[in-house]
Amino acid sequence: MDSIDTELAARIRNDIFHGTFSEGERLSEARLCEAYNVSRTPVRLALRLLEQEGVVRRGEGRGYLVHSPTVADILQAVQVRGHLESLAARLIAQSPGRGNMLPSLGAAIDEIDRLLAAGNMDDASLKLFQHQNAQFHKTILDGCGNDFVGFTCTRISHLPMLEVGSMVFDRQVLSTDEGVERSLFRLKLGNSQHKVIYAAIQKGDAVRAEGMMREHSNTMVEYIEVFEKRTEKLTITDLISYSGIGNLQPETGAAD
Repeated sequence: MDSIDTELAARIRNDIFHGTFSEGERLSEARLCEAYNVSRTPVRLALRLLEQEGVVRRGEGRGYLVHSPTVADILQAVQVRGHLESLAARLIAQSPGRGNMLPSLGAAIDEIDRLLAAGNMDDASLKLFQHQNAQFHKTILDGCGNDFVGFTCTRISHLPMLEVGSMVFDRQVLSTDEGVERSLFRLKLGNSQHKVIYAAIQKGDAVRAEGMMREHSNTMVEYIEVFEKRTEKLTITDLISYSGIGNLQPETGAAD
């Protein structure tokens, strides 16, 4: 269970990402205490955590200023994560103990195949897709033998589309039968890439594992670029809406 300051940081971060607090807006401890009905200590700790994440920065004198990430920031972070996951795939393929990771990777692939065969794209199914995708990617990050790879991914995981195993679901597309078919095909393609990565790790082919993971991870960049072309001014809130399930709505009525 998360501590109260960690939970509070998540709530404030969520509200910043959804636009409850504007870029450059001053956030005082007193104001946040009143808005979230908590004492000063968890607010102070939550603000320090958010400052480390770059979501707020210290203003002149007391208080903090909102520093919400931009779509360009998310693109850069996705590129970084892609390189880290590619490195992790190469390292795990080189590891003598890679066989220990194969059952978990294989189970995730098989479960995604089962979900694809069922052909459902309701919220419950999307959650299951996302869970199994996260298991696949987390297994590689955790098993690569380089703790700084996972550590760095964790440091950016609070950003939209940056949580390990994040998937993109366009609810506008899912509103039609044709869109559901297109989305299922996209997921089949993604799981086919999982299978190539699995086979490369199994054979100890580090170059193949790294290259396919790089291609696999780059699809998130491509989706963001597609969304940018579709929307006149793509926002962080838009990206959250595309980030599959688990995207939260503002949960406070914080005063302006």
